[in-house]
Amino acid sequence: MRSTRATAAVARLNQRSEGHHYLLVVTGSGQFLLRERVAGVDQVLTEALSLDNFVLQVNAMGPQEVRRVTKNDAAFAKQLIRKP
Repeated sequence: MRSTRATAAVARLNQRSEGHHYLLVVTGSGQFLLRERVAGVDQVLTEALSLDNFVLQVNAMGPQEVRRVTKNDAAFAKQLIRKP
């Protein structure tokens, strides 16, 4: 299914954003819209976008997940820096 990536992006956004309920709408032309349900009324948040643009925009919305950095990851990143 084409919209699996879009559905997963909206599910992640709902998981990150407590108290918000986002909906995915697919238009007849295959474009994607994002709506938020507030007090039983849907508000349109994005214009009709292609799949790739929709996923990029939804992933950038809401609170972002903080990546966990281990000591090994930090040491590896430190080694990647070029020395003058």
